[in-house]
Amino acid sequence: MTLQSEDVFQLTELTAKDIQGLIELSASVGWDYDAHEIKTIMAAGRIVGHKNKEGKIVSCAAITNYDTNVASIGMVIVHEQCRGFGLGRVVTQACIDHVSKETTIILVATKEGEPLYEKMGFRTVEHVHKYLADNFVETTRDVDSFVMIKEFQEAEFEQLVKLDAGAFGDRRELFLRERIRQSQRCVVVKNEHNQLIGYGLTIQGPIYLLLGPIVAPNKEIAQNIIKELAKGHNGKLRIDCPSIQEELWPFLQQSGFTLAATPPVMIRNAKKMPTRNQTLFALAAQAFG
Repeated sequence: MTLQSEDVFQLTELTAKDIQGLIELSASVGWDYDAHEIKTIMAAGRIVGHKNKEGKIVSCAAITNYDTNVASIGMVIVHEQCRGFGLGRVVTQACIDHVSKETTIILVATKEGEPLYEKMGFRTVEHVHKYLADNFVETTRDVDSFVMIKEFQEAEFEQLVKLDAGAFGDRRELFLRERIRQSQRCVVVKNEHNQLIGYGLTIQGPIYLLLGPIVAPNKEIAQNIIKELAKGHNGKLRIDCPSIQEELWPFLQQSGFTLAATPPVMIRNAKKMPTRNQTLFALAAQAFG
């Protein structure tokens, strides 16, 4: 008699009481999700997964819904000892089924997962350039005399959401509210007319200080946002850049970053990425598209 996955594993929506189990599952594959990151995902979306008969979480996937017609899938993990049962396909399909067929779904794939996602209707449209640094190397700072970088104020939130929507391709109000709450720092850039033209966040994870999202009208202002966010940080950093922002790469390399991976960005339910105005210089994280 051959056991089916449903005889061994139970698919369920995961909640706050499952956070420690999700951290342990993440660590089992060498990923570094922590409680803060998982809480943000749960607040802005949902996480599903399988538990074995002992109640241990052995798979998961998360979907984050944005305000209009875009969603992102991330955190797709299957415990090494439970592979071969099709659990990755099941949790990914559960995320797909959570949104309408008109919703564009974005997914940043691992090399191992790419063939599965292709079979499930995703196709590669671009790549993310994942850069890591042991420490930030300070370079000459050229701040445009007509802009100023300052700490974010709550009264600027609606302006920030609108700016981000043009960069990302959809409004992300709920997600951004949670992400800013989670952030170590959030800075904004204003021009001489006191208009908000850029912003950036840092998220402190267990290993890396994650820089992103970073939205800016040009690479010079993006560079200055990065310098401001990295200033005074003693430790490892990470930034995930869309492939379209190749003009930023020499600056990152001069600042101590090295290219670690170029995972594919895949989409479903659409032929191309949501319309973006090319001001997104760094993703919030690969899980958020």
